[in-house]
Amino acid sequence: MKNTTKIPVVPKKMLLPFILVTSLFALWGFANAVTDPMVGAFKTILELSNTQASWVQMAFYGGYFCMALPAALFMRKYSYKVGILIGLALYATGALLFYPAAQTESFIFFCLGLYVLTFGLAFLETAANPYALAMGAKETATQRLNLAQAVNPLGLVAGLLIAKFSVKEKLQSDDIADFSTLDESTRDAIRMADLSVIRDPYVVLGLVIIAVFIMFLVSKMPQSKEEGAMPSIKDTFIILFKNNKYVLGVLAQILYVGAQIMCWTYIYHYVQGLLAKNVFEISSINILGLEFEKDAFYYQFLAFILFVVGRAVGTYLLRFVSSGKLLMYFAVLATICAAGTIWIEGMFGVYSLVGISFCMSLMFPTIYGIALGDLTEEESKVGSAGLVMAIVGGALMPMLQGMIIDIEGTGVSDTIIMGVSEVNFSFILPLVCFIYIAWYGFHVFKKYEVKTA
Repeated sequence: MKNTTKIPVVPKKMLLPFILVTSLFALWGFANAVTDPMVGAFKTILELSNTQASWVQMAFYGGYFCMALPAALFMRKYSYKVGILIGLALYATGALLFYPAAQTESFIFFCLGLYVLTFGLAFLETAANPYALAMGAKETATQRLNLAQAVNPLGLVAGLLIAKFSVKEKLQSDDIADFSTLDESTRDAIRMADLSVIRDPYVVLGLVIIAVFIMFLVSKMPQSKEEGAMPSIKDTFIILFKNNKYVLGVLAQILYVGAQIMCWTYIYHYVQGLLAKNVFEISSINILGLEFEKDAFYYQFLAFILFVVGRAVGTYLLRFVSSGKLLMYFAVLATICAAGTIWIEGMFGVYSLVGISFCMSLMFPTIYGIALGDLTEEESKVGSAGLVMAIVGGALMPMLQGMIIDIEGTGVSDTIIMGVSEVNFSFILPLVCFIYIAWYGFHVFKKYEVKTA
């Protein structure tokens, strides 16, 4: 058991800078949530194939992967504040590029906008995560990062609501059974109107980011400096590769992000599979006044709410339970929920899938904090790049799950694997990811935290 109650999670002198940095976590959460539904929208509006439409996610996660290390090397030479300012500038630029993209009706232009936008997100995540860890005592670093990450799911919820009610609900092409059957002039008119609907949230977002940029520009942000000469980049890489807890942590992060995107992306396919088999016995569920109809959006919304709740619960529990042990507990619970998603038919299977989000809430910041826990500030700047590059798991692993679903055709219930439909069985991938994360938490607890205690 840890006793860190006498150590402030955030020192008073760091409170305002910490609040500013924390706001960044909501901004990239919003970008993640609002972008996912755009894959289907672009596919219909611009009459793309599934492969072509998948470039939306490839551009999004590819930007993270390509820019994380350059961002870390830049901040190694300069400061976290400069890195954040560059990240915000790139974020705003990418969002504002949606305006000319909509005017030209160019899919490549939209992908370019997303690519530049995620260049900015890579800078922000590479800077903000280790910066939050450094804003106080090492004993409370992981708890502090969980506190900062607590606003990330608020951005996710806001992004999901905007995507649903300000974009998807207003797309004219969604109300047409076969968009390609319309005459060319009608298609052109609808296409222009729908692309404007997609454009507007990003343009507003770009203007908001400019305002945040100005706030950071005029604010004084602390920047700690370590004594002694800065180690060479070669020596830093050697130190990182020899750090077992860091290397295993990067792998855990790859699997976590992959599991998260799989659970949130394929919840739509999972519900579709139940509808195809007529498993639903009731037309809707009323929770807190919301009608949860046979629409996967509402279940994803509920998953995001549980993600918020789980992050708050996990942050509180870190005051009493070590990081590795709590990570193990949450991952074991996620494994049980994943098993229920696979082998329990009907609404309890849906509840299991939704419940995974509560378990996942703790994982990203806790893995991050554990992996960087033993590193110096200069090592953390480079080490954080590996953990941000791990986000590429969100591009690669959902593709593998899609291949499982497509084994016998493009439907979600075309064949039976181990007694369940292929869409159910495909969640074996998140289950395996959670098993590894549970092992990583146990490994950290037994090898590092018990010795420290």
